[in-house]
Amino acid sequence: MDTLSWPMIFGKMAIQFTPVWIALLVTFALSIQFKRRLGLYGKLFDSTVGMAGFALVAFWVFTAIFADLIITYDPLGQLSGMKNAVPGSPTTGVENAWYLLGGDHLARDVFSRMVMGARRVLAIAPAATIIAFMVGITLGLPAGYFGGKLDTALSFIANLVLAFPVILLFYLLVTPEIRVTGIPVALAAILFLFPVVFVCVLLNSRFFTSPPKRNLYVGTAAILGLWAYSGLAFNADPTGFWSMDPNLLNVFVSVVFVNAPTVFRIVRGMVMDLKARDYVAAGQTRGEGAWYIMLWEILPNARGPLIVDFCLRIGYTTILLGTLGFFGLGVSPESPDWGSTIDDGRRLLSIYPHPAVVPALALMSLVLGLNLLADGLREESLRD
Repeated sequence: MDTLSWPMIFGKMAIQFTPVWIALLVTFALSIQFKRRLGLYGKLFDSTVGMAGFALVAFWVFTAIFADLIITYDPLGQLSGMKNAVPGSPTTGVENAWYLLGGDHLARDVFSRMVMGARRVLAIAPAATIIAFMVGITLGLPAGYFGGKLDTALSFIANLVLAFPVILLFYLLVTPEIRVTGIPVALAAILFLFPVVFVCVLLNSRFFTSPPKRNLYVGTAAILGLWAYSGLAFNADPTGFWSMDPNLLNVFVSVVFVNAPTVFRIVRGMVMDLKARDYVAAGQTRGEGAWYIMLWEILPNARGPLIVDFCLRIGYTTILLGTLGFFGLGVSPESPDWGSTIDDGRRLLSIYPHPAVVPALALMSLVLGLNLLADGLREESLRD
């Protein structure tokens, strides 16, 4: 078989991404049809920039979901004779099969590693950002609302973390040697408890006047939350449903620890501004509890900027994960995450650029999509 030309390579890649194209088409068709009923998300489709960003992000999200259907080879598999193969090279010993984007220095398929790398990145970045937001919101709301010594203490801790160089802090937190000290587990024990507390307080404040519902919802959330907490933080889930590899725990905890103080400062500043509004005074006059006012009166009115920051922060986290992988501090050495793949390919960049360029372009396109999505959301939220 002959080496494929670039038009043929792009054509075959387009065919491999068929599940993604179908999912995108259905998503856009339904979203545009019902956009007037979908709130801020629906308004996003009135913004060209927002739609472009959403399309890029959705492309990689669906790629991560359908990765097993898209890949052409095992991303960790090695084929004889395919070391540093150029894009479109026919695979040895297999009829009508090619390494669409070439092979790397270990004869692994670059295309399959790029596709599976999306799953790695999108399995960590959004989840870690969500937990960082729960930590920041849980601490930022009372700090801004009550002020005083609580605000002073929490702000001092946040500023202390933010004063440390981010890359150096990441490097210290994810090195294998740090695991021996038990610091990642201790941080996980603290940080992973916040989502449980946040959800329980949220439900308790909402259904406080209806004890049967409150007890049911809060009890269920506490049981499920502590079950997940025991497995993720201490790997103590007897069922094995919730568990986290030590390397992944290091990376996850590091992302949450670094992002939470910034979210805290944003939430604190917004609460200090919003707590003087009339609807807050009305809630206090009705005798509503402080947490009800913070979570159900103030927080919804701060959703626009927080959603925008959430999108941007996923982009920052994606870049940080790529940086860690590039420094060899990713989830695992053989992981197909984009940072590790770029690091593998950089050694022969002047001779065989494709193993490093392909994941770099993938990383760039995802971050670009998140930034455009944030711009679109900001544009629409300002119109509310």
